[in-house]
Amino acid sequence: MRAVETALAAAGLPGHRLELEITESALLNNEKATLATLHKLRAMGVRIAMDDFGTGYSSLSQLRSFPFDKVKIDRSFVADLATSDQSSAIVRAITALGNSLGMTTIAEGVETEAQAAALVQDGCSNVQGFLISRPVPPGEVGGLIERYAPPASLLETVNPRDMDVRT
Repeated sequence: MRAVETALAAAGLPGHRLELEITESALLNNEKATLATLHKLRAMGVRIAMDDFGTGYSSLSQLRSFPFDKVKIDRSFVADLATSDQSSAIVRAITALGNSLGMTTIAEGVETEAQAAALVQDGCSNVQGFLISRPVPPGEVGGLIERYAPPASLLETVNPRDMDVRT
């Protein structure tokens, strides 16, 4: 908690500008204390995403226990979209569940246009992976952001908090 408060203060940023990711397995360790900490962070405005959704043992109970802002679909499901009806069904189910609970869904490990198209068709709202960009040095991040920035005319109608461009 203190590390987050200190980092936000040092950067001069409000809590809503920070998003932290937590894996299902991390929630299983000392669940009560972890959930209490997540609630404190949320009270500061920090957004919380559940990473690697679908790979743990208690996904649905965790979604009920804490109102995550985002659910990240594990790359193992995305990789098999074109070849596995089961993976496709799981992605559709996670996306529908996230959407019905008011959570953003983000698919990890998107490498092809076909994967991105299938995810969009299934209602997934964000993608992350090599299709967007390979990791870049800090000095190149500005150019990457400019490449994906909407035209200035759209900026008046788009809430910057809703934009999500990741590598």
